[in-house]
Order: sequence, then C-alpha cells, then structure tokens
Amino acid sequence: MPFTIINETDSGLFSIPFKQIKEASLGVNYSLNLIFTTSAKIKKLNTIYRDKEYATDILSFPISNIEGEIYISEKETRAEAKKFERTYPDFLTFLFIHGCTHLKGYDHGSIMEDVETKIRKKFGI
Repeated sequence: MPFTIINETDSGLFSIPFKQIKEASLGVNYSLNLIFTTSAKIKKLNTIYRDKEYATDILSFPISNIEGEIYISEKETRAEAKKFERTYPDFLTFLFIHGCTHLKGYDHGSIMEDVETKIRKKFGI
C-alpha cells in the first residue's frame, strides 16, 4: 500500500526510517500520508477537528482501518523537542511512532505506552 511523504515546508527532512516505522506500527497494507506542514495549517486543522485553537506538533487522522494521515508541524515539533531536551530527529521519530499508534486505534494510557515502547526500542528511540 502507498506511503507518501508530503513536505509543505521549506525544511529538509532527516533520514528517519518512516516507512519501516509505519510498517512495524500499522502493517504493510496500511496506506499512510505523512504531511509536514506549517504551524498555521496545523492550528487550523486542530481548531476544525478538535476545537482547540492552537498549533500542535502532530495530528493523526484515521480515514479507515487501512488508511490514514499524519500531519506534523516542524516548528511546533522543534519547540517541543527543546522542552524535552531531545534532538529534533529523535523527537520527530518519537512523535511519528505516537501518531501511528493512534492510527492503530489506541488512546493515551498504559496499553498505548507499552505498544509505543516496543516500537521505540526496535528503532532505538
């Protein structure tokens, strides 16, 4: 199934194994669009779909059981990485795993954390 990365920003992307993480998290048959976008656009999406009027670092949108989209704001992710004293690539990878886990149907809690921990260990995060 397709895996597409769309970069709507001016930033370069790091050599993060997004496809391998997607397959480990969601399976090879899951179709995923990963969109790097601006703070303004992610704020708009967060307002429309979550009724929260602020920019966030990541949003995950399941379209079906085998298809979804993840939006990531580079600016917000960089700010959050600093708060947690992590590098941008490390925190970006952490967030992507988190977004994939949400697409798999998990909500915040200990079960989701256990699933994420297994995937993070596999990829050294």
